[in-house]
Amino acid sequence: MARHAVKKLPRSGSRALLRVGLTVTAAGAALGVGGTAAAGAVEPGPSASPLQGLSTAVHHSAAGGLGPVKDLQLDPLANTSADPLDNTLGTQVADFKPVNTGFVTGPLTSGGSLADLPVVGGATKLLPS
Repeated sequence: MARHAVKKLPRSGSRALLRVGLTVTAAGAALGVGGTAAAGAVEPGPSASPLQGLSTAVHHSAAGGLGPVKDLQLDPLANTSADPLDNTLGTQVADFKPVNTGFVTGPLTSGGSLADLPVVGGATKLLPS
């Protein structure tokens, strides 16, 4: 049998490390679920249920995580001389209105965020903030 075809057994140390990693991951997931349930239980209303509390906790968590992403500058090289997106390409056919790429790349090269993009900007209003 060729040496490359020999099945290698994992070492006992790596197996123990794998078990510890899985245990820590499971414990972190359990704490995360417990934390969201506890966060939802902070403001119990007269008809609050555990599902409503969990929904509120997930909404607040998503708002804290996604809020800054909507306002983050997408192009780190915006407003610099090394910006590769700071170019426009245009054309005009006969008497029609000229068309160029500045409409698409303009918000990015001026330091815009996700909310400033022409098509995606409207969809970001659906994200919690």
